[in-house]
Amino acid sequence: MKLPAARIEGFLDRPDPAKAAALVFGPDYGLVRERADRLVNAVAAAEDPFCRTELPAAALRADPSRLADEAAAYSFSGGRRVVRVRDATDAIAPTFSNWLATNPAGALVVAEGGELTKRSSLRTAFEKADNAVAIACYGDDPGAVEATARAMLAAHDLVPDADALALLTARLGNDHGVTRRELEKLVVYMGGPGRVGVEDVQSAVGDATAASLHTVIEAACLGDSASLETAFQRLVAEGAVGPPSVVRAVGRHLMRLLHAQGLMQAGMPADKALMSLRPPVFRAEQAGFRQQMALWPRHRLGQALSLATEAEIQCKSTGLPAEAVCARLLMRLAAGAGAGSRPGGRRRQP
Repeated sequence: MKLPAARIEGFLDRPDPAKAAALVFGPDYGLVRERADRLVNAVAAAEDPFCRTELPAAALRADPSRLADEAAAYSFSGGRRVVRVRDATDAIAPTFSNWLATNPAGALVVAEGGELTKRSSLRTAFEKADNAVAIACYGDDPGAVEATARAMLAAHDLVPDADALALLTARLGNDHGVTRRELEKLVVYMGGPGRVGVEDVQSAVGDATAASLHTVIEAACLGDSASLETAFQRLVAEGAVGPPSVVRAVGRHLMRLLHAQGLMQAGMPADKALMSLRPPVFRAEQAGFRQQMALWPRHRLGQALSLATEAEIQCKSTGLPAEAVCARLLMRLAAGAGAGSRPGGRRRQP
């Protein structure tokens, strides 16, 4: 069954014993990991390693019978076991469909998947089964990010100034796992109760991940292909931001450029248009943003946004590797960043 959003938290805290399996999936890799961890910890005692088993999806593709074998195994301590399947894709959908049809009892199987479309056979297998649940994990919108920040800071008697909260929300992005890690860093940095200012956020939050992501997007939009390749490889190696989140960040950045161009077209000077953007462009990034405003007129930004939308759709398809789709989008933008050139290196209608 598809677990409604209102019931997710309750299920994570107290998994229904009648459910043999849970599929945790979505584009927010951090939230997928966090929710899978919560399910595992809610069922299996951390101090008993025999209650937990991990299976890579490749092992199930090679030997589908391992799912039933591992799920039926007994725990030495007598508690319920958990079998965790990582990197689950449609390739193992038949394995889960067949196993769930036997009405298995015993262990809870937690499968972690990426972004699965509504047509995904794996997602369908879990949503149609009465003894399984599918839990979707989508990126936080700005309102949810702000609410998370307020709640985590309030739990430590920390109160952010308005400007600090706006900057914090802008830097955190929409990956839940990254958001929580960066907020934890801020709490440690503050060292105790008090007010959180802009300087505190600038010092503690986003000094690695946000900077790496900014470097990638700036290199692409300035046409610096050499720097882009190095920066993108570094961002991928860090593993904190998934390729779909990078694609969405590119789309948001292009929308900010488009907004600035709209203000200029209405008669506002370039510098004033830049300073009018909200969240504000950080001082260290303003020079690069001005260069991009000069390189990307409105009609070409429309074309670039079409490429970003196309890439996001491709990231959601199960047959295309998200990292390759993201890299292709960035290189096409870099190729089109020169004056007079077009994204993708060929003519497109605005």
